Parts: sequence; structure tokens; C-alpha cells
Amino acid sequence: MAGVSCSMGGDLRMKALTRAHPLWFAYLLHRLSGIALAVFLPVHFWVLSLALTDPKKLDNFLQLTQNSVVKFAEFGLVFLLAVHLFGGLRLMAMEWLPWTPKQKTYAACATAVSFLIACLFFMRAI
Repeated sequence: MAGVSCSMGGDLRMKALTRAHPLWFAYLLHRLSGIALAVFLPVHFWVLSLALTDPKKLDNFLQLTQNSVVKFAEFGLVFLLAVHLFGGLRLMAMEWLPWTPKQKTYAACATAVSFLIACLFFMRAI
């Protein structure tokens, strides 16, 4: 841990590891979005496999996707995907760039941009 504290400002890094720190919430959101996407992915592959194995079931499933509840769930999915993408970019920046107190601002901006992307997708879907 000595190598990490030298390059990242040990005291600032230790403060960011507490649960009261905003970056801990960014970490939690990144982990939860990753878990949710990992749960979604096999279902997505199963639905795609219906195109090859049973096109009628795929057509029935695609009719279900016109439901407004499903469209709202797609909004959540796009939000999770964008949050996970920008959270991963933030983590790479934390690893490769020097530590800065602006990390909280970057995390908030990443969440805001993710929400904007999800809202734009949702507006186009409805």
C-alpha cells in the first residue's frame, strides 16, 4: 500500500475509502451496475438465440417490448450501461492519473451524463 499512497496522496485516498465519502457511492454504483448487467446479459443472449431457434417466440417477445413498463426498464438498462462505462473510465483515470480532489466532480459528471444518455434513449423509445 506504500506505493499507492506515494502516488495518490495517501491521506486523501484513505478518506475516499470511507462509506461517507461521495466516491464510495460512485464505487457502489459501479459495482451494482456491473452486477445488474451481468444478470441481464444471459437473458439478452437467450432472446437473441430465439431468432435462430424459434422466430415465433421472438416475435411474441418483441411485441411484449412495446409495453411502457418494458420501455422504462430499457431506460434503466441504458442508465446502468452508461454508469458502468463512465465509472470504468473514472477508475482508469484514478489508476493512471495523479490523485486530485476533483474526483468527486468527475464522478458526479459521469452520473449526470449517464442519466442524460438514458433520458435521450427513453425519449426516443416512447
